[in-house]
Parts: sequence; structure tokens; C-alpha cells
Amino acid sequence: MVSAGQATGDYSAVFFIEGNQVAREMRANEFGAFLDGYVGLSDLAETDVKAVLVDLSGDLLVRALVFFRIWFDEEGRADSSWNVPIEELATQGAKGPDMGGGAIRLVCRSQCPDPQYAAELWDPDMTPGNNHFQAIRKAVDANTLKFRRVQPEEEENIPVLRAGDNSDLAEEDRIGADRARLAQLIREQRLRIKTLQSVHRHVLSEVQREHRLETKTLRNETIDLEQKYERQRLSNEQLKYRLAERNQQYLTMQEQVDSGGLGKDRNDANVNAELVLLREQLDRKQRELAHGDEKLVALDQEVHELRHREPPENTVMGQLKAQSVFLVGYHPGVGHLTLPYDEIETYFGNPTAYAAERCGMNEPAYLQWLEHYESPVCQHGLESGELCGEPLLRVSQPGEFKPGLDDRCENHQP
Repeated sequence: MVSAGQATGDYSAVFFIEGNQVAREMRANEFGAFLDGYVGLSDLAETDVKAVLVDLSGDLLVRALVFFRIWFDEEGRADSSWNVPIEELATQGAKGPDMGGGAIRLVCRSQCPDPQYAAELWDPDMTPGNNHFQAIRKAVDANTLKFRRVQPEEEENIPVLRAGDNSDLAEEDRIGADRARLAQLIREQRLRIKTLQSVHRHVLSEVQREHRLETKTLRNETIDLEQKYERQRLSNEQLKYRLAERNQQYLTMQEQVDSGGLGKDRNDANVNAELVLLREQLDRKQRELAHGDEKLVALDQEVHELRHREPPENTVMGQLKAQSVFLVGYHPGVGHLTLPYDEIETYFGNPTAYAAERCGMNEPAYLQWLEHYESPVCQHGLESGELCGEPLLRVSQPGEFKPGLDDRCENHQP
């Protein structure tokens, strides 16, 4: 929650983010009024907003950032159940980028001091040249919230006598500054890697979800067509059977007429009428059968086209097919895999088996190596429940792993 007070003892604000720009700014106490439900924002009705708590020092330098999400209902009021202690999190953040006053305290999805709130946070874009940190710093410098800048007191320049050569001291200061810059750069790069990994996991999850939905839709359409095809096939078989019966009756009547079995004149009219009726029925059944065969061929063609049709252009599978988007998976022992379009469904059916095949192994052997790779300890006594657990050297390549040998310590080698 955000109270009317300041989070750091200086200044505190909340920025709403759209894309890579700051779309709206308010002081912390104004945002607290939104949380209390006193006012609403109609233009944010039914919107999941990305926001940032910005803690500033008296001289308007960024001290801490908390990247959080909040939902606004149909009346533009903040979600009443939202209860993320962003002020508290701001005081616990790990070191982040230098935004003019040294490394800030940063809290985001990939760097959250309390994992239970990670789902309510989001990761900033750290792309060089145009990212969220630059947009926030620009908004802080503009100071549209009219915070009063407090100039820091200048320290008296008191000469200090130092032992040793001044050039050595200057060299030590320069080395210390270089080390500090290098440490800050390493922290920023690690944070960027973590945020990119988080984005990759999110995108992969969305691709998998959309692929499952598209596959389910296509499967249902195929099942419907196959059922229609089967019903039409049974109907045609019944028509053929009845047609054969009528045809046999017609032939029997024709033989009776040719043999003179109905020689009486008073029965000739009835026989001729029956023959005419049988011919009409035969013609009608033949037309129905021909029409049924045409429908059967059409359904068969439709099933074939559905199974082999190109995916729509604006769908995920369409982009993958056109190779404008590539799907990449990662598995230990294999590394990053660029999945061909024809193998995507096979991969999602069993990613582990797919990775094992790429390693030239079967799935059980790959899983046995993976267990060793993730926890390289002696497996002796596992079945009896008294695991040795002695640390071992990790075998990093699946094909080089020998079960019963590489997963045993020296005391339990065969």
C-alpha cells in the first residue's frame, strides 16, 4: 500500500507507464486516494496498468524504483483487493542501475525481495537507447509534479594533509572509480539478462498456450468432418443395399414377364404399373447414391485440405510457418534449439524426449543424466533410502555420462 507520507523521508511519486513512456504522474498521497476508492480514473476503466513507485531524494535524484501492476475496474477505480506493500519493498530492493545518484534500490518481477509479490510486478525494458529507466529519469528531470528541489549543503573545502605522493593517491582513486563503474555495469547486465529471461519465459508460455488453442480447434474441426464423413458413408452403404434389393425385385419381375408367368391379361396392367414404379424408384435411388458419392468426395477433400492447409497469416502458427518468427527452446546438454515448423507439435508433445533425441539418447538415459547434472552427488544407497550424497564432478555432456560410474564416489565405484 501507499500512504500519504513519503516512502523515503524525501519525495515519493507514482508514474503510469504506456509503452516506453511515462503517461501519467501523481504524488504518492494522490495515488493513496485512488487506492482508498475516493476517486476513479474513467479513462483507465477495465485496464491492467503498469506503474512505478519512484522514491526521490531532496535534490530530486532517484533512490528507489518499484515496478508494479494494478487493475482498474469498470468504473475506473483501483482494485480494492490490491495490497502490495510497495513502500516496504522499496526499502528492501537490491542494487540497480545508476540514475545519477549512485546505484538505486530496484524491485521488479525478476528482482523481488519477497517472492509472494513477484506475480504483481513487471520487468522494465533495459534496451540501450530507449528504455524505461531513461523515460523515468527524463520525467523526474522535467519535475511536472513541482517538487521543491533542496540543494545539498556544500562541504567546506578543508585541506587535508596526506602522506605519500599525490600521484599515487590519484592513481588509487582512479582505480577505485573504475572498479565501482565495472561493478555497476556487471550488476546492470545481470539484471538485463534476468529480465530478458523472464520475458522469454512469458512469451514462450503465451506461444504454447496459443498453439494449444489452435491445435485444439483444428482437432475439433477434423473430428467433426470425420464424423460427417462416416455418417455419409453409412448412408451411402444403406442406399446401395436398398438399391440392390430394388434392382433384384425389378429383375425378378422382368423374368416373370418374359417367361409368361403372368400371362393373364387382367394382370398385365398391374405388372406394367409395378415395373414403372420400380424403375422410378431405381432412378431416384441412383440419383441419391450419386449425390451421396459427390458429398462423400467433397467431405473427403475437405478433410484432406484441413489436415494440410496453411495456417492463417495473423496467427502464431502462421508467423512460425512463414519464418517471420522463430520458436527457440532451451534444454541442458543441448542448449538453445531453433524449432522447425514441422517439428513444433512433436516438441510440445514431449519436450524432454525431443531434447533426448537431439542428444542421440533415449528419454530415460537423458533423464538419468539430467538428474546428475542438476544434483551431482553420489547416488549409492538411493534405493535403500540412505543416499551417500558425496559431491561429484559434474559431467556436462549427456553422451559422456556413464550411469553407475559417473554418479558414484570413489568409495562406491564398482
